Amino acid sequence: MIPYRNAGRFLNKALAQPGYAARVFVKRSGALLRHTLGAGRAAGPEAVTLFLTHRCNLRCVMCGQWGEGGVTRGEAPESVGQMLAFSELEKLVDGLAAFRPAITLFGGEPLLYPECARLVAKIKARRMHCLMVTNGSLLRERGTALVEAGLDELNVSLDGDRELHDRIRGLPGVFDTIHEGIQLVRRAREELGRALPRINLQCTISKHNYEHLERMIAVAREAGADSLTFHNLIFLSREMVEEQQKVDGELGCSSRAWEGFISEPAIDPAILDGKLREIRATHPGFPVDVYPNFSATERRRYYSDTHYVPVEYPARCLSPWLTAYVFPDGTVRPCLNSTFSFGNIKEGEFREIWNSPQALRFRVLLKQRGIFPACARCTELYRY
Repeated sequence: MIPYRNAGRFLNKALAQPGYAARVFVKRSGALLRHTLGAGRAAGPEAVTLFLTHRCNLRCVMCGQWGEGGVTRGEAPESVGQMLAFSELEKLVDGLAAFRPAITLFGGEPLLYPECARLVAKIKARRMHCLMVTNGSLLRERGTALVEAGLDELNVSLDGDRELHDRIRGLPGVFDTIHEGIQLVRRAREELGRALPRINLQCTISKHNYEHLERMIAVAREAGADSLTFHNLIFLSREMVEEQQKVDGELGCSSRAWEGFISEPAIDPAILDGKLREIRATHPGFPVDVYPNFSATERRRYYSDTHYVPVEYPARCLSPWLTAYVFPDGTVRPCLNSTFSFGNIKEGEFREIWNSPQALRFRVLLKQRGIFPACARCTELYRY
């Protein structure tokens, strides 16, 4: 459903996009009922994320894929270079249209997929909500095409002001490149007489920027952003990963991708709380929220307890009843950082894959456990 701590965030969405919010509410209500009463079967998904590519043109220090400890760095070139053909994605979108999920385009960097704008246009032609998560560095080249294609939301990752962002992202000048791209998107909206895509800035809290988060208010204001979200850091201890590997043994899969998030957060929760209070007091004129929306007490536990289990959010994962991830090899997975597969779109229709025997097995085991060891650090746990 909608956790009470996310009510403000959902209300902002509902005010900006009431039709979309209404569909979300209906789907989540149905998913909760299926989770409670069913035997692993799920109604149509609320959201499907298309993981268009593993490739990325930046090396952000905190990234679990390409960062300092990122697991994708060690993958074979042929694996990193995998991408589904446009015809395969086109067929998938046609199949998904019956469910009308929201589609998120993700990566790696999704704008490295050559036919990204064409894919957005296809999704919109089938009357589905489309969101993109991007580092923004290619918006100068691709932004206008995204507006023309009808993209609904553009989530751009920014970690601070010019100097700080460039240092974290590992590429001098990239902040200015992103800013220019955002302005191009805004001009394209105006010229085409459109309100969309909404431009949402996403800032990951890390040891590199948590003492300077207030700078993001000026960054968002200058960019003309429609909203700003601060994301609590995703991190795991080695012990948590080893516990997750025991579950992997039962399921016959791997969660090696979680190893990219093994780190010490090195964040002082007291300083972080002070910064967040300072930000909330600014009343910038656009929505600003923190995700997950912990209280100060819960945030301290999150950053200091290696065996953390949520108290303010339900300690059960509803995501596999609502969300699917389609990877560049065609596998349909319930989790972004697990290789467990419900099936492959190259070998079958999504409709059958979504409630395949593998899908039922995964959901039944997860319902029995409530959460798996790594779930406490996964953003999807806090969404539903």
